[in-house]
Amino acid sequence: MGAFPRFLLAEGGPSSAGSIESGNASPAGPPGDGDAGLLDAYSRSVAGAAERVGPTVAHLEVEQAQRGRVRRGTGSGFAFTPDGLMLTNSHVVHDARAVRASFADGTSFDADVIGDDPDTDIAVLRVGASGLPAAALGSSRDLRVGQLAIAIGNPYGFQHTVTAGVVSALGRSLRATSGRLIDDVVQTDAALNPGNSGGPLVDSRGEVIGVNTAIIPMAQGICFATAIDTVRWVVTQLLREGKVRRGYLGFAGANVPVARRVVRHHDLAVERAVRVESLERGGPAARAGLEAGDLIVAYDRSPVAGIDDLHRLLTAERIGRPATVTVLRRTRKLELAVVAAERPVVG
Repeated sequence: MGAFPRFLLAEGGPSSAGSIESGNASPAGPPGDGDAGLLDAYSRSVAGAAERVGPTVAHLEVEQAQRGRVRRGTGSGFAFTPDGLMLTNSHVVHDARAVRASFADGTSFDADVIGDDPDTDIAVLRVGASGLPAAALGSSRDLRVGQLAIAIGNPYGFQHTVTAGVVSALGRSLRATSGRLIDDVVQTDAALNPGNSGGPLVDSRGEVIGVNTAIIPMAQGICFATAIDTVRWVVTQLLREGKVRRGYLGFAGANVPVARRVVRHHDLAVERAVRVESLERGGPAARAGLEAGDLIVAYDRSPVAGIDDLHRLLTAERIGRPATVTVLRRTRKLELAVVAAERPVVG
């Protein structure tokens, strides 16, 4: 399994050079020719998107209970329905005992956490307000590398700051604080700093294409957002269930290579596997007969080359459904019947 960069989940606290304060942009001049005309069009796109989305963005002040102590932090969030539903990052509000959302027009509201999903770093809040300006959720399916990307948030506590760049790459994977991979992540060079977490990443039309989530310390212009198509799915789950349901097998594992002669002998589709290190007593894997030392090479006929493959396969649809897990045990290849259980929610 390839190495993933250590990333910083932006939390709160003077903004980076080059950012444009919302509402302070210079008025666009008359269209010109050549580079001047292109620059004017670019400026109009950024200013227009900021004017449409800026009123929906809030500065979040959060009190979290951690190990018996109160921790205060800040972040960003934005309204996506007029009746007070907001999006932010899970790491901004997880275990929050109080959240306050302050908007650009000076209004401020207490916010309740409807649900959060650490595996995608997305959370849904509700504030007691109606008639709020609401951001339009776009689609990340047709994004193209190089298109305009605009981030709005509250870096280092400087409220309602706008930065702009491009979509640098698509389809990235990012390790969440839960240990799982967030798939289909949008990479951008729009400047993000601590405090931007949970703010919207929007296109030139002002439609949200992602929720800003992470930066890599010491890197220049490498920032990430959870793609809005993923966010839409998570929001549906959180509003319906209050959580995102995922399956689990109840064992600790490690990614290991499989000897080439073993791959050839058993005609395997993978050259790596998940070695079972220990089993949860009475868990699905133990009940299925798995043992410490077994090498898992497939689940429900799908090849497994690492723990991340198992995570992708253990969706809500697998919970309670019989499946087969293919393992190598010493010289034998076995197929064991297993029924995934619902993964407990970690508080």
